[in-house]
Amino acid sequence: MERPDWVPDGIDVTRPSAARMYDYYLGGSHNFEADREAAAKAIEMWPDLPKIMQANRAFMRRAVRHAVELGVTQFLDIGSGIPTFGNVHEVARAADPQSRVVYVDRDPIAVAHSQALLEGDTRTGVIEADLRDGAALLEHPGVTGVLDLERPVALLLVAVLHFVQDADEPWDAVAKLRERLAPGSLLILSHATPEGRADMAGPHQDLYRRTGNPMSMRSRGEVTRFFEGFEMLDPGLVYMAEWRPDPGCRLEDPTRFSGFAGVGRKP
Repeated sequence: MERPDWVPDGIDVTRPSAARMYDYYLGGSHNFEADREAAAKAIEMWPDLPKIMQANRAFMRRAVRHAVELGVTQFLDIGSGIPTFGNVHEVARAADPQSRVVYVDRDPIAVAHSQALLEGDTRTGVIEADLRDGAALLEHPGVTGVLDLERPVALLLVAVLHFVQDADEPWDAVAKLRERLAPGSLLILSHATPEGRADMAGPHQDLYRRTGNPMSMRSRGEVTRFFEGFEMLDPGLVYMAEWRPDPGCRLEDPTRFSGFAGVGRKP
């Protein structure tokens, strides 16, 4: 397999990556043969997967626009993945040109792509970090140099927490991030669930265990726990397509999308 010049040293391009598979589902071009093969197997198993990823992306866009409507124009996107059309900074700046965004990922390829795309943009930052070490993440100069953490920030954890295993205490990680955020900050979150499509949950999780990013789908109650310390905004924790759908949008069976979404505000 030919190795592109921009791929950081030490990256095994023969092993699938969840971030690059997600890029493939969205129609992006920042993926490798191993990612495409794994994604194709996943789609063969679960044909709705591209629609699920698109619904997740659409929720993110609606939530970002809503944050700006609420006066929050700073965004910290953890687990941001590889930049594709309609990313957070594009959506936020369409609503408020002064919006500031920091992208965070632990995948060096996702970080390298983002840095190349956003080079010279002083209102956007990109760092390599892990949400499980929230204290170091929030103290990183790539965050503090772009965002004012004394003012409200929208924390995006979109389709990332299901890649954090229970043993790594994801609820504690979110709580530590929440404690550092200013009052009025928002938590924008989506998370895979077996509810509605339990028949597909097991095989799908088995496939991701063979990548470097094993997945843990969680129940409504488990996902709700991430919002402890936040006040849920209407309509609460719902299937992704049900969260403030665009006017005139025709809703398909929301359980097909196998993911919950919600937004909470820190008092």
